[in-house]
Amino acid sequence: MHLRFTACLLLLALSSCATTRRESGADVRLVIVGGGGTTEAIQQRALALARGTESRVVVLPQASERADRGEDAAQMWREAGAKEAVNLSDLSDVERARALLSQADLIWFGGGDQSLLMRDLRAAGLLELVRERAAAGVVCGGTSAGAAVMSRVMITGEGKDELVRICADVTATSEGLGLLEGAIVDQHFLARQRTNRLVAAVLDHPELVGVGIDERTALVVENGRGEVVGEGQVMFFDARAAKVEPAGSEQRAAAGPMRVHVLRDGMACELWP
Repeated sequence: MHLRFTACLLLLALSSCATTRRESGADVRLVIVGGGGTTEAIQQRALALARGTESRVVVLPQASERADRGEDAAQMWREAGAKEAVNLSDLSDVERARALLSQADLIWFGGGDQSLLMRDLRAAGLLELVRERAAAGVVCGGTSAGAAVMSRVMITGEGKDELVRICADVTATSEGLGLLEGAIVDQHFLARQRTNRLVAAVLDHPELVGVGIDERTALVVENGRGEVVGEGQVMFFDARAAKVEPAGSEQRAAAGPMRVHVLRDGMACELWP
């Protein structure tokens, strides 16, 4: 009873503080999975956001260096009931890639190294097309590295996260797709104990909300709201109203007050009140 009451209070707190929602990116629909497997419930939610069994899925697996990259993901979407799932592992034919992305109902980014994904999309001249498709309402989703690319400030995984410090060598970042505005996304969050690096990234960028998504869990974004679907939790770190103390590269960070929220399956919040 106490846990249920606490969950209700948290949900009310998140909802009641929202007076307006961001107009920018209000039509974006995202399915952001923390890695560790995309459950059937997440698959079906993603297809329902698109066109159900009529959905055309395009898989962009460039984060992986495996020879068979993207094949498992494409097969997953076929088995989930998509009308078509194309593995766009080769971007050398740019016109074909642009045509497929222009017809997609769901664009899916696989796991691996998010920096490789951004590099290859940039080299093929496809970054802006993906952003345009997302802005037009095409569902975009991804897992693991495919989750990290969702924010404009993208955690690369190359930093040192044993302490919470404010400097680039703690949480290394670069440019991501920026489909989820106002946020920094981290993945495998609780399973790999990544609180330190996400909090450090938030204190480096206190205007952004840190979103830590656990494995086999998705943050589903639609109509300016985010809902948790899956077996784990999503944590939010909000330092927008915090006072962040200045620190050098060898100093521990200090800031406060910071709002922290923990949501589980079925819970939702406004993005970002």
